[in-house]
Amino acid sequence: MSSLPGQAEHTDIKMTRGMVLLFAFCCGAIVANIYYAQPIIELIAPDIGLSAHAASLIVSLTQIGYAFGLFFLVPLGDLLENRRLMVTTVLVAVVSLIGAAFAGHANSFLIVSLLIGFSSVSVQMLIPLAAHLSQEESRGRVVGGIMGGLLLGILLARPVSSFVADHFGWRAVFGGAAALMAMIAIVLATTMPKRQPQHTASYGELLASLGSLFKKMPVLRQRAFYQACMFASFSLFWTAVPLELARRYGLSQSQIALFALVGATGAIAAPFSGRLADAGHTKVATRFALLFGALSFAPALIHPAFGIVGLAVTGVVLDFCVQMNLVMGQRTIYALDAASRSRLNGLYMTSIFVGGAIGSALASILYDKGGWFWIAIAGAVFPLLALVRFMLETAQEKIGVQAG
Repeated sequence: MSSLPGQAEHTDIKMTRGMVLLFAFCCGAIVANIYYAQPIIELIAPDIGLSAHAASLIVSLTQIGYAFGLFFLVPLGDLLENRRLMVTTVLVAVVSLIGAAFAGHANSFLIVSLLIGFSSVSVQMLIPLAAHLSQEESRGRVVGGIMGGLLLGILLARPVSSFVADHFGWRAVFGGAAALMAMIAIVLATTMPKRQPQHTASYGELLASLGSLFKKMPVLRQRAFYQACMFASFSLFWTAVPLELARRYGLSQSQIALFALVGATGAIAAPFSGRLADAGHTKVATRFALLFGALSFAPALIHPAFGIVGLAVTGVVLDFCVQMNLVMGQRTIYALDAASRSRLNGLYMTSIFVGGAIGSALASILYDKGGWFWIAIAGAVFPLLALVRFMLETAQEKIGVQAG
């Protein structure tokens, strides 16, 4: 039986500023695939024969597909040559997006939604590759810079989708995304450095090692739980807010796009967070992110008269906190075991997107039952759960240090 070596691969390739920008652009473009449908589900659902109550399934299945890809595909980054793996995965995304553009029935669209999520995980192969190519003292800054591009892609996907759908129809969103992915495949094939991991284990052994990694690394479990809660709140908000803006305030898709652009300002958290992590302020920043993530929903809970302004404040603050906590978590888990970064990242991100799928699935149900007030309560509860666990674990660590 082949073994999983513990040493990291050495490379002479370094992460220059140009490489960081290239990685950031590719990450943002690829991750946007799983968010294009989020603000336009009310346009897609009636066209494919899906009920309004089940519309959020589109978002949930895309995120579930992404979680499957994180678990089954991303670990291959510790086994197969990285560039070829990423290019192949992006080409599958091209086919999936074309399928979405031409889908005529609910079942077929839901299936390709699952595939879009599944095939968009190459972004989570790029980030561990960047970590391998960067120096220890600058790894947080590099990862933070790339995460800034990734998170900007998440936040810009919604306004771009709304604007394109409003002027050219929702199918043009997926057709355009397919064309962009074809271009990204060419960029990856011609500019990305090759990296052949030293692992010689079989795929089955690689997957089997995931359970032992998750079990023996409490820090990984902790960071995964914190960010799963944060991402559940994030997905809940951004799945429900287009419904609130359209139904209560009568905004058009283009106006919803402008609203989503406001949320994109939260992307500044990623590079800032990377520098904080490099400076050793992870615990303070995590406490801040979890606390203010919960407090971001205060405008709706204090008084509904805050209206669209209150929603915008929630969006900006929540996005900032989610991104800060995400970068802190990635910087932490990448330091656990250099030779297992792809698998650690896969486990971490799988947990996150399971949380995101839960938040998206709850959005339509909670909004239909209790309106935005119920959304705000649930949105605040998720970060509070993470904050309670963080405070308990921090207290236990202090007791352990004092006892030692």
